[in-house]
Amino acid sequence: MNTATIASSVPAADPAHRVRRHRLRVTEVRHLTVDTVAVTLDVPDALRTVFTHRPGQHVTVRRPEAGTEPPRSYSISPPPNAPDRLRLVIRRGSPDGFGVHAATRLTPGDHLELSPPTGAFALPELPGAHHVLIAGGSGITPLAPMAAHALRHDPACRVTLVHSVPTSADALLADELAELKDAFVDRFTVLHVLTREDRGRGSDGPLARRLDAAGLGRLLTALDAGPGPGTTYALCGPPGLVDTVRGVLADRGADPALVRRELFTAAGTASRPTQAPGGAVRAPRSPRAPGRAPEAPSARVTALLDGRRRDAAVLPGDTVLLDALLRAHPDVPYACREGVCGSCRARVVAGQVAADRQYALDDRDRAAGYTLVCRARPRSPEIALDFDT
Repeated sequence: MNTATIASSVPAADPAHRVRRHRLRVTEVRHLTVDTVAVTLDVPDALRTVFTHRPGQHVTVRRPEAGTEPPRSYSISPPPNAPDRLRLVIRRGSPDGFGVHAATRLTPGDHLELSPPTGAFALPELPGAHHVLIAGGSGITPLAPMAAHALRHDPACRVTLVHSVPTSADALLADELAELKDAFVDRFTVLHVLTREDRGRGSDGPLARRLDAAGLGRLLTALDAGPGPGTTYALCGPPGLVDTVRGVLADRGADPALVRRELFTAAGTASRPTQAPGGAVRAPRSPRAPGRAPEAPSARVTALLDGRRRDAAVLPGDTVLLDALLRAHPDVPYACREGVCGSCRARVVAGQVAADRQYALDDRDRAAGYTLVCRARPRSPEIALDFDT
């Protein structure tokens, strides 16, 4: 197959395709903890439709002056009383980079570059369900708006939210969840599990225990939150916690179609959801490449990105397709190199690739031909990708 054939296999640009990033003004920076801030952005009228979002979606963010600093991915987490507000909860994370800037130097009036909202992390559509949400750390940021939306739009549903954090001081959005509890006292249960602080046990209060498999099983039983035909699950947090919960649910016979997950790193950056998985996941640490695959052949890549065709050569020393694409086109989207954030998701429309550890893709994504270019290696001499689907 020649390069011309590859190029013709990439779909034509959609004239209504949205710009990949928009410059928005910061209107509020509120400190939630010593290392976490809630950042609210102004969306001008001309971009209202572009930034309309659903609970569970995310955006990628970068500073205009950041140079080669990779963008970061954050869930949209508006307050319960203002669900249309564009607000991000950002943890300081690593010693440098965007998280530190946001927590220490970002002020109202500054500008950030944001992608339009995207992502498929959402509660299963099951009217009258009991939605069980289990979060670890910053994994609360997509789950809190999902809880609020379900309670307001389905008067027959119940929501149980379990949030595992080291101490009560780390319980992000606890005040907003308490207000939501007051508004839906008969249908909303909130429990904070404190892994490093002994506060005892109380109704809808903190529980001092690490969420291992045995403890989680007992907790689900106590909350009447075990698997059943009317129970759905949304999990978001570090991979260890999410894997533990999934294992317990699988052992108890949970329907995989009713279990959704998103991974977050300790820095609070989201992976993208795989349905059956954020936050990430979400893990963006550094632009360091994963282990080298010397057997990867040289190849030619043609990609559709923002309605434009891009060409890049995969050299023998390149570990993954992202290396080649970034060398030729620095604006190619990515926010990690671990296959968790999903920012570099693209559909393979010609050629073949091989990839491992694509946490942000589920079986349906793979069956539809999607890959993550930060993990994908060429398996054919010519490859065509579509980032715009």
